[in-house]
Amino acid sequence: MKILFSGFFSVLFLLNAQAQKPGLDGITGDESYFYAQTKQVNQFFRRFNGEEDKFGKRYYKGDSLYHDKDFRIMYLNMLFDRNTSSSPDSLRIKFIEYITRDTEPLFLDFHGDCWFAELSSSFRYYGKKEKLLLFLKLEQENLGYKWVLTNVYFDKFLKKFHKGETEVIKRSFLHPLSHELDFMNMHKVFKDPSYTEYFAHNNYKPDYLTLLFYEVKQGNMKFESADNLKFHFFQVDGWYFELSYFNRPDYNSGWLISKLFRINEKEKKELLEFYIP
Repeated sequence: MKILFSGFFSVLFLLNAQAQKPGLDGITGDESYFYAQTKQVNQFFRRFNGEEDKFGKRYYKGDSLYHDKDFRIMYLNMLFDRNTSSSPDSLRIKFIEYITRDTEPLFLDFHGDCWFAELSSSFRYYGKKEKLLLFLKLEQENLGYKWVLTNVYFDKFLKKFHKGETEVIKRSFLHPLSHELDFMNMHKVFKDPSYTEYFAHNNYKPDYLTLLFYEVKQGNMKFESADNLKFHFFQVDGWYFELSYFNRPDYNSGWLISKLFRINEKEKKELLEFYIP
């Protein structure tokens, strides 16, 4: 499943917009970059929702700027990566217009469903260093929340389950009267381990997370390090966006929306099944 995504403002617009922002007068250089940067994911949520200003000042229900439309629009424009993305500004504008509409504006919910972490990690698999993608979500437990693993992507796991070869599928079946022979033909299922899954039911899907846990328990796979992190959001109906971290010496840095794409309900369902099989 491949998704193509967005891009944004010109450098000239960025410089002009920053010069016009209230509250940054007298702050220059690294200090101004520090204040403008969205340094934490929680901060991204608050700025997306219009609950925090550029200095980290929180706004709560009853404050004049809390969820204020114009205040949100200003910060939403700042929350997009404008240096490396490639989609037209029109997509960003439509997205912002949609979530800041006067009737039922939309906000992100940190404890809500439909957003996931993707952690690129290094493992040692049978003595060789390998890269895996771990997917996680927040899950409620008692009065609190915790991050839990939902799926894993590892090319060597995928290669072990390659169901889809038409000719092999045609040959891989147990005769409907096999029960009359006490399934004496069961040896066909396990004769060639490469195609054992072809004898499973039509809706069978490999559980790669269980396979990861098994290999770890067997000592065949050992975790080494957590590397790159990004997040996938499906909380806004009809839209998908990706959140990535950019470390650079300008205002457009920190946790920013790096990809934005329109999706329909069918596409959303298919993508969610990838993160939570």
